[in-house]
Amino acid sequence: MSYCSFCRKRNDHHREHHDSEHGFPPKNDDDLFKRLMLEISQAGLSFDTILKKKKTIYEAFHSVDKVSKYAEKEIEKLMNNSGIIRNRLKIKAAITNAKKIKELQKEFGSFHNWIEINHPKTRDEWTKLFKNTFYFTGGEIVNEFMMSIGYLEGAHDKDCPVHKKIKATYKKQ
Repeated sequence: MSYCSFCRKRNDHHREHHDSEHGFPPKNDDDLFKRLMLEISQAGLSFDTILKKKKTIYEAFHSVDKVSKYAEKEIEKLMNNSGIIRNRLKIKAAITNAKKIKELQKEFGSFHNWIEINHPKTRDEWTKLFKNTFYFTGGEIVNEFMMSIGYLEGAHDKDCPVHKKIKATYKKQ
């Protein structure tokens, strides 16, 4: 069963995510970072668990600038935040990747520009690029992230009404 079919039968956080975010273009680099952190947070866990914590994950990792400056004090605060996935490796990934995004912003103007410059790529090519650039970004994380921002196919079934809405959104850009 596809994610679209699964979500059509629900009226919860899955349906809201499917209908308003999954596959839609990012608004800015902070939006891209939050979505990357959503996928990193999910590693080894159910998407249901992550979507239940999505609001708090987004609040904790809402700003590339802020997260890139996190030190031990902020790490300890995050480790005590039950609204996120309290895993030191994933928190380290947030900080390390925020710093890397800051470097990409200096070199390319934005994280989004860096993605655009490298587009199009296959799933394997994106995975290799992300593994060479970022921390804690394996094949599944990269695949889901790139689908979630519309750079890889598969976020929605072709007959899904949201798929048509997303295609119209990309045409406007």
